[in-house]
Amino acid sequence: MRIKRILATTAALTCLAVLPACKGGGQAAPPGAPASSAAPAGAASSLAEAQQYMREFTGCEDLGSKPDDPRLPSGDFPKVGQWSVTEVGVCRDGRQQGNIAIAVPKDMKAFQAGYKQYVMDKMSGGDGAYGLFSNVLVGKGFVAFPTNSKSAMALVQGNMRVLVCNPGGRVPEGYKREKPLVEGCGLTDFFAAEDGSGSPNFETPQDPAGGGEKPGQPKTGSLGLPRAGSIAELRKLVGNSMDCEKHFSTDPDAVAIESIDYQPAVKGNALDWGITGRALCGQPAGAQRAVNLSWLDTVGDMKKLQTKAKAAQQADLKDDGKLKATVSMLLVGENIAVETNNPSSRFDLYQRQFLYLNCVPGFSAPSGYRLEKSQVEGCVLTNYEPEHPVG
Repeated sequence: MRIKRILATTAALTCLAVLPACKGGGQAAPPGAPASSAAPAGAASSLAEAQQYMREFTGCEDLGSKPDDPRLPSGDFPKVGQWSVTEVGVCRDGRQQGNIAIAVPKDMKAFQAGYKQYVMDKMSGGDGAYGLFSNVLVGKGFVAFPTNSKSAMALVQGNMRVLVCNPGGRVPEGYKREKPLVEGCGLTDFFAAEDGSGSPNFETPQDPAGGGEKPGQPKTGSLGLPRAGSIAELRKLVGNSMDCEKHFSTDPDAVAIESIDYQPAVKGNALDWGITGRALCGQPAGAQRAVNLSWLDTVGDMKKLQTKAKAAQQADLKDDGKLKATVSMLLVGENIAVETNNPSSRFDLYQRQFLYLNCVPGFSAPSGYRLEKSQVEGCVLTNYEPEHPVG
Protein backbone atom coordinates (compact mmCIF):
# COMPACT_ATOMS: atom_id res chain seq x y z
CA MET A 1 0.00 0.00 0.00
CA ARG A 2 1.38 3.40 -0.90
CA ILE A 3 1.05 5.92 1.90
CA LYS A 4 -0.15 9.33 0.81
CA ARG A 5 -0.09 10.97 4.20
CA ILE A 6 3.17 10.53 6.05
CA LEU A 7 3.48 9.75 9.74
CA ALA A 8 6.53 9.08 11.88
CA THR A 9 7.46 6.56 14.56
CA THR A 10 5.05 6.08 17.42
CA ALA A 11 5.88 8.04 20.53
CA ALA A 12 6.16 5.96 23.70
CA LEU A 13 2.61 4.93 24.59
CA THR A 14 1.74 5.09 28.27
CA CYS A 15 -1.26 5.55 30.62
CA LEU A 16 -4.28 3.26 30.76
CA ALA A 17 -4.39 -0.48 30.15
CA VAL A 18 -8.06 -0.40 29.21
CA LEU A 19 -10.69 2.19 28.44
CA PRO A 20 -13.07 2.34 31.41
CA ALA A 21 -14.92 5.43 30.19
CA CYS A 22 -18.04 5.99 32.26
CA LYS A 23 -21.31 7.49 31.28
CA GLY A 24 -23.19 10.23 33.05
CA GLY A 25 -25.82 12.66 31.85
CA GLY A 26 -25.50 11.41 28.28
CA GLN A 27 -21.79 12.36 28.09
CA ALA A 28 -18.71 10.16 28.22
CA ALA A 29 -16.92 10.79 31.49
CA PRO A 30 -13.12 10.73 31.83
CA PRO A 31 -11.55 7.30 32.33
CA GLY A 32 -11.88 6.22 35.93
CA ALA A 33 -14.95 8.36 36.70
CA PRO A 34 -17.68 6.67 38.73
CA ALA A 35 -20.43 5.00 36.75
CA SER A 36 -23.97 6.29 36.93
CA SER A 37 -25.36 2.88 36.00
CA ALA A 38 -24.54 -0.76 36.58
CA ALA A 39 -21.84 -0.84 33.87
CA PRO A 40 -19.34 1.72 32.56
CA ALA A 41 -20.02 3.38 29.24
CA GLY A 42 -18.53 1.42 26.39
CA ALA A 43 -18.78 -1.88 28.26
CA ALA A 44 -20.39 -4.45 26.00
CA SER A 45 -20.63 -8.20 26.03
CA SER A 46 -22.81 -8.55 22.93
CA LEU A 47 -23.41 -6.95 19.54
CA ALA A 48 -26.61 -5.35 20.80
CA GLU A 49 -24.82 -3.68 23.71
CA ALA A 50 -22.04 -2.47 21.44
CA GLN A 51 -24.62 -1.00 19.06
CA GLN A 52 -26.40 0.73 21.91
CA TYR A 53 -23.20 2.37 23.07
CA MET A 54 -22.05 3.50 19.62
CA ARG A 55 -25.43 5.02 18.80
CA GLU A 56 -24.73 7.68 21.42
CA PHE A 57 -21.96 9.04 19.22
CA THR A 58 -22.68 7.99 15.66
CA GLY A 59 -25.27 6.15 13.61
CA CYS A 60 -25.37 2.38 13.93
CA GLU A 61 -28.58 1.14 12.34
CA ASP A 62 -29.68 -2.10 10.68
CA LEU A 63 -27.47 -4.33 12.79
CA GLY A 64 -26.84 -7.69 11.10
CA SER A 65 -24.81 -10.71 12.11
CA LYS A 66 -25.03 -13.02 9.11
CA PRO A 67 -21.54 -14.07 7.89
CA ASP A 68 -22.53 -13.38 4.28
CA ASP A 69 -23.63 -9.79 4.96
CA PRO A 70 -22.10 -7.82 2.05
CA ARG A 71 -21.38 -4.90 4.36
CA LEU A 72 -18.78 -6.92 6.29
CA PRO A 73 -15.10 -6.28 5.42
CA SER A 74 -13.74 -8.56 2.73
CA GLY A 75 -10.36 -8.91 4.46
CA ASP A 76 -9.00 -11.51 6.84
CA PHE A 77 -10.75 -10.19 9.95
CA PRO A 78 -12.85 -9.90 12.00
CA LYS A 79 -14.13 -13.48 12.12
CA VAL A 80 -15.80 -15.59 14.78
CA GLY A 81 -13.24 -17.86 16.43
CA GLN A 82 -10.35 -15.58 15.49
CA TRP A 83 -8.44 -13.89 18.31
CA SER A 84 -11.12 -15.05 20.81
CA VAL A 85 -13.93 -13.28 18.88
CA THR A 86 -17.34 -14.76 19.76
CA GLU A 87 -19.63 -12.47 17.72
CA VAL A 88 -19.26 -10.45 14.53
CA GLY A 89 -21.78 -8.03 13.10
CA VAL A 90 -22.14 -4.90 11.03
CA CYS A 91 -24.33 -1.80 11.14
CA ARG A 92 -24.93 1.20 8.91
CA ASP A 93 -23.91 4.71 9.88
CA GLY A 94 -26.53 6.73 8.05
CA ARG A 95 -25.14 9.99 9.38
CA GLN A 96 -21.77 9.52 7.69
CA GLN A 97 -22.75 7.20 4.83
CA GLY A 98 -20.54 4.33 5.94
CA ASN A 99 -20.62 0.96 7.66
CA ILE A 100 -19.21 -0.17 11.00
CA ALA A 101 -18.18 -3.78 11.55
CA ILE A 102 -18.22 -4.97 15.17
CA ALA A 103 -16.36 -7.80 16.89
CA VAL A 104 -16.98 -8.99 20.46
CA PRO A 105 -13.94 -10.86 21.81
CA LYS A 106 -14.10 -13.01 24.90
CA ASP A 107 -10.53 -11.99 25.77
CA MET A 108 -9.50 -8.48 24.72
CA LYS A 109 -5.82 -9.17 25.36
CA ALA A 110 -5.97 -12.17 23.04
CA PHE A 111 -7.58 -9.98 20.38
CA GLN A 112 -4.90 -7.30 20.65
CA ALA A 113 -2.13 -9.91 20.59
CA GLY A 114 -3.66 -11.51 17.51
CA TYR A 115 -3.96 -8.20 15.71
CA LYS A 116 -0.36 -7.27 16.58
CA GLN A 117 0.92 -10.54 15.16
CA TYR A 118 -1.21 -10.02 12.04
CA VAL A 119 0.37 -6.59 11.50
CA MET A 120 3.87 -7.96 12.03
CA ASP A 121 3.22 -10.78 9.56
CA LYS A 122 1.98 -8.27 6.98
CA MET A 123 5.08 -6.12 7.48
CA SER A 124 7.40 -9.12 7.28
CA GLY A 125 5.64 -10.10 4.06
CA GLY A 126 6.61 -6.82 2.41
CA ASP A 127 3.72 -4.50 3.33
CA GLY A 128 5.73 -2.30 5.68
CA ALA A 129 2.99 0.33 5.81
CA TYR A 130 0.25 -2.04 6.95
CA GLY A 131 -1.64 -0.72 9.97
CA LEU A 132 -0.34 2.84 9.79
CA PHE A 133 -3.86 3.96 9.00
CA SER A 134 -5.62 1.65 11.43
CA ASN A 135 -9.41 1.63 11.64
CA VAL A 136 -9.38 -0.84 14.56
CA LEU A 137 -11.15 0.95 17.40
CA VAL A 138 -11.12 -0.61 20.85
CA GLY A 139 -13.90 -0.19 23.38
CA LYS A 140 -14.45 -1.98 26.67
CA GLY A 141 -15.45 -5.44 25.59
CA PHE A 142 -15.82 -4.85 21.84
CA VAL A 143 -13.96 -3.62 18.76
CA ALA A 144 -15.32 -1.48 15.93
CA PHE A 145 -14.07 -1.20 12.34
CA PRO A 146 -15.62 1.93 10.76
CA THR A 147 -15.22 2.53 7.03
CA ASN A 148 -15.67 6.30 7.31
CA SER A 149 -13.23 8.71 8.98
CA LYS A 150 -16.00 10.80 10.51
CA SER A 151 -17.56 7.71 12.04
CA ALA A 152 -14.18 6.78 13.52
CA MET A 153 -13.55 10.23 14.98
CA ALA A 154 -17.05 10.34 16.48
CA LEU A 155 -16.40 7.01 18.20
CA VAL A 156 -13.01 8.22 19.41
CA GLN A 157 -14.76 11.19 20.99
CA GLY A 158 -16.92 8.61 22.73
CA ASN A 159 -13.78 7.21 24.42
CA MET A 160 -13.02 4.42 21.99
CA ARG A 161 -9.35 4.24 21.04
CA VAL A 162 -7.46 3.46 17.84
CA LEU A 163 -5.27 0.35 18.16
CA VAL A 164 -1.97 0.88 16.31
CA CYS A 165 0.63 -1.91 16.13
CA ASN A 166 2.82 -0.64 13.28
CA PRO A 167 5.89 1.13 14.74
CA GLY A 168 5.59 3.75 11.99
CA GLY A 169 2.28 5.00 13.38
CA ARG A 170 2.83 8.21 15.30
CA VAL A 171 0.79 10.09 17.89
CA PRO A 172 1.21 13.85 17.36
CA GLU A 173 1.36 16.27 20.26
CA GLY A 174 -2.04 17.09 21.69
CA TYR A 175 -3.41 13.54 21.42
CA LYS A 176 -3.65 10.82 24.03
CA ARG A 177 -1.22 7.95 24.27
CA GLU A 178 -2.61 5.07 26.26
CA LYS A 179 -1.23 1.65 27.12
CA PRO A 180 -2.75 -1.39 25.41
CA LEU A 181 -2.93 -4.90 26.80
CA VAL A 182 0.06 -6.10 24.72
CA GLU A 183 3.49 -4.56 24.33
CA GLY A 184 4.47 -3.15 20.96
CA CYS A 185 1.12 -1.50 20.23
CA GLY A 186 -0.54 1.72 21.31
CA LEU A 187 -3.99 3.13 21.94
CA THR A 188 -4.71 6.70 20.92
CA ASP A 189 -7.47 9.17 20.13
CA PHE A 190 -5.59 10.19 16.98
CA PHE A 191 -7.23 8.65 13.91
CA ALA A 192 -4.89 8.73 10.91
CA ALA A 193 -6.56 8.59 7.51
CA GLU A 194 -4.60 8.06 4.32
CA ASP A 195 -6.55 10.73 2.46
CA GLY A 196 -6.00 13.29 5.23
CA SER A 197 -9.64 13.26 6.36
CA GLY A 198 -8.85 11.94 9.85
CA SER A 199 -7.77 13.76 12.99
CA PRO A 200 -5.90 16.98 12.27
CA ASN A 201 -2.13 16.84 12.73
CA PHE A 202 -0.76 20.28 13.54
CA GLU A 203 2.85 19.14 13.46
CA THR A 204 4.65 19.67 10.15
CA PRO A 205 8.25 18.47 10.46
CA GLN A 206 10.20 18.14 7.23
CA ASP A 207 11.99 15.51 5.21
CA PRO A 208 15.78 15.76 5.83
CA ALA A 209 16.39 15.30 2.11
CA GLY A 210 14.16 18.25 1.24
CA GLY A 211 11.47 18.18 -1.39
CA GLY A 212 8.54 19.69 0.48
CA GLU A 213 6.57 18.93 3.58
CA LYS A 214 6.52 15.35 4.79
CA PRO A 215 4.96 15.28 8.25
CA GLY A 216 6.89 13.04 10.57
CA GLN A 217 10.31 13.37 8.93
CA PRO A 218 12.12 16.47 10.29
CA LYS A 219 14.27 18.63 8.04
CA THR A 220 16.67 19.28 10.89
CA GLY A 221 17.17 17.76 14.28
CA SER A 222 15.27 14.73 15.48
CA LEU A 223 11.82 13.71 16.60
CA GLY A 224 13.54 12.31 19.67
CA LEU A 225 15.82 9.42 20.58
CA PRO A 226 16.02 7.52 23.87
CA ARG A 227 18.88 7.97 26.32
CA ALA A 228 20.09 6.27 29.48
CA GLY A 229 22.70 7.13 32.09
CA SER A 230 23.97 3.60 32.64
CA ILE A 231 23.76 0.00 31.49
CA ALA A 232 21.27 -0.62 34.32
CA GLU A 233 19.03 2.18 33.01
CA LEU A 234 19.35 0.86 29.47
CA ARG A 235 18.40 -2.62 30.62
CA LYS A 236 15.30 -1.17 32.25
CA LEU A 237 14.54 0.95 29.17
CA VAL A 238 14.46 -1.98 26.75
CA GLY A 239 12.11 -3.80 29.12
CA ASN A 240 10.81 -7.04 27.63
CA SER A 241 12.06 -6.21 24.13
CA MET A 242 14.85 -8.78 24.53
CA ASP A 243 15.85 -11.59 26.83
CA CYS A 244 17.41 -9.16 29.36
CA GLU A 245 15.15 -9.87 32.33
CA LYS A 246 16.41 -13.37 33.12
CA HIS A 247 19.61 -13.63 31.08
CA PHE A 248 21.88 -10.62 31.50
CA SER A 249 25.60 -10.15 32.12
CA THR A 250 28.20 -7.38 32.13
CA ASP A 251 31.08 -9.80 32.66
CA PRO A 252 33.69 -9.13 29.92
CA ASP A 253 34.07 -12.83 29.14
CA ALA A 254 30.32 -13.26 28.74
CA VAL A 255 29.93 -10.09 26.69
CA ALA A 256 32.62 -11.33 24.27
CA ILE A 257 30.59 -14.47 23.47
CA GLU A 258 28.95 -14.78 20.08
CA SER A 259 27.57 -17.64 18.01
CA ILE A 260 27.11 -18.61 14.40
CA ASP A 261 23.54 -17.29 14.60
CA TYR A 262 24.06 -14.24 16.83
CA GLN A 263 27.02 -12.00 16.04
CA PRO A 264 27.46 -8.49 17.43
CA ALA A 265 27.62 -5.45 15.21
CA VAL A 266 30.56 -4.21 17.30
CA LYS A 267 33.73 -6.25 16.74
CA GLY A 268 37.02 -6.09 18.62
CA ASN A 269 37.75 -3.57 21.36
CA ALA A 270 34.50 -1.76 22.21
CA LEU A 271 36.45 1.32 23.36
CA ASP A 272 37.64 1.80 19.78
CA TRP A 273 33.97 2.15 18.81
CA GLY A 274 33.32 4.92 21.35
CA ILE A 275 31.50 2.51 23.69
CA THR A 276 31.87 3.05 27.44
CA GLY A 277 29.76 0.18 28.80
CA ARG A 278 28.61 -3.14 27.39
CA ALA A 279 26.31 -6.00 28.40
CA LEU A 280 24.99 -9.25 26.93
CA CYS A 281 21.36 -10.33 26.94
CA GLY A 282 20.26 -13.85 26.07
CA GLN A 283 21.49 -17.37 26.75
CA PRO A 284 25.11 -18.06 25.75
CA ALA A 285 26.00 -21.46 24.39
CA GLY A 286 26.33 -24.13 27.06
CA ALA A 287 24.74 -27.50 26.95
CA GLN A 288 22.65 -26.19 24.09
CA ARG A 289 23.01 -23.69 21.27
CA ALA A 290 23.03 -19.95 22.09
CA VAL A 291 19.60 -18.33 22.16
CA ASN A 292 18.56 -14.69 21.57
CA LEU A 293 21.94 -13.03 22.02
CA SER A 294 21.80 -9.22 21.93
CA TRP A 295 24.11 -6.52 23.20
CA LEU A 296 23.46 -3.29 25.12
CA ASP A 297 25.90 -0.36 24.84
CA THR A 298 26.37 2.97 26.54
CA VAL A 299 28.12 5.31 24.11
CA GLY A 300 30.57 8.11 24.90
CA ASP A 301 31.30 9.01 21.28
CA MET A 302 28.30 8.40 19.01
CA LYS A 303 30.05 9.72 15.92
CA LYS A 304 32.89 7.23 16.37
CA LEU A 305 30.38 4.39 16.83
CA GLN A 306 28.49 5.31 13.69
CA THR A 307 31.71 5.77 11.69
CA LYS A 308 32.94 2.30 12.64
CA ALA A 309 29.52 0.77 12.00
CA LYS A 310 29.40 2.37 8.55
CA ALA A 311 32.78 0.87 7.67
CA ALA A 312 31.61 -2.56 8.89
CA GLN A 313 28.45 -2.39 6.77
CA GLN A 314 30.41 -1.35 3.69
CA ALA A 315 32.84 -4.24 4.17
CA ASP A 316 29.94 -6.67 4.57
CA LEU A 317 28.24 -5.38 1.41
CA LYS A 318 31.33 -5.92 -0.74
CA ASP A 319 30.80 -9.69 -0.95
CA ASP A 320 27.33 -9.92 -2.46
CA GLY A 321 25.69 -6.55 -1.86
CA LYS A 322 23.79 -7.88 1.16
CA LEU A 323 24.19 -7.65 4.90
CA LYS A 324 24.59 -10.94 6.75
CA ALA A 325 21.43 -12.06 8.53
CA THR A 326 23.43 -13.39 11.46
CA VAL A 327 25.10 -10.05 12.20
CA SER A 328 23.11 -7.84 14.54
CA MET A 329 21.63 -4.60 13.29
CA LEU A 330 22.70 -1.53 15.23
CA LEU A 331 19.87 0.55 16.70
CA VAL A 332 20.91 3.80 18.35
CA GLY A 333 19.58 6.37 20.78
CA GLU A 334 21.21 9.60 21.93
CA ASN A 335 23.94 8.00 24.03
CA ILE A 336 23.05 4.31 23.85
CA ALA A 337 22.84 1.51 21.32
CA VAL A 338 21.39 -1.98 21.02
CA GLU A 339 22.68 -4.73 18.72
CA THR A 340 20.18 -7.43 17.78
CA ASN A 341 19.16 -9.53 14.77
CA ASN A 342 15.77 -10.38 16.27
CA PRO A 343 12.99 -8.69 14.21
CA SER A 344 10.50 -8.83 17.08
CA SER A 345 12.98 -7.15 19.42
CA ARG A 346 13.64 -4.40 16.89
CA PHE A 347 9.90 -3.90 16.43
CA ASP A 348 9.57 -3.11 20.14
CA LEU A 349 12.74 -0.98 20.19
CA TYR A 350 11.34 1.22 17.41
CA GLN A 351 8.37 1.85 19.70
CA ARG A 352 10.86 3.12 22.27
CA GLN A 353 12.25 5.58 19.68
CA PHE A 354 15.45 3.67 18.78
CA LEU A 355 16.45 4.05 15.12
CA TYR A 356 18.44 1.72 12.86
CA LEU A 357 21.72 3.00 11.42
CA ASN A 358 21.47 2.22 7.70
CA CYS A 359 24.52 2.87 5.50
CA VAL A 360 23.41 0.90 2.44
CA PRO A 361 23.99 3.01 -0.71
CA GLY A 362 20.79 4.20 -2.34
CA PHE A 363 18.60 3.44 0.66
CA SER A 364 15.40 5.44 1.05
CA ALA A 365 12.47 5.03 3.43
CA PRO A 366 8.88 5.00 2.14
CA SER A 367 6.35 7.54 3.29
CA GLY A 368 5.28 6.99 6.87
CA TYR A 369 8.65 6.09 8.37
CA ARG A 370 11.18 8.13 10.28
CA LEU A 371 14.22 9.14 8.29
CA GLU A 372 16.73 11.26 10.16
CA LYS A 373 20.32 12.34 9.63
CA SER A 374 23.03 10.27 11.23
CA GLN A 375 26.31 11.67 12.52
CA VAL A 376 28.26 10.35 9.51
CA GLU A 377 27.84 11.05 5.82
CA GLY A 378 26.31 8.25 3.77
CA CYS A 379 24.12 6.86 6.56
CA VAL A 380 20.64 7.60 7.89
CA LEU A 381 18.69 6.74 11.01
CA THR A 382 15.36 5.08 10.32
CA ASN A 383 12.72 2.72 11.64
CA TYR A 384 12.13 1.26 8.19
CA GLU A 385 13.57 -2.11 7.28
CA PRO A 386 13.42 -3.17 3.61
CA GLU A 387 11.58 -6.37 2.76
CA HIS A 388 14.90 -8.20 2.36
CA PRO A 389 17.41 -6.10 4.30
CA VAL A 390 19.87 -8.95 4.83
CA GLY A 391 21.11 -12.00 3.02
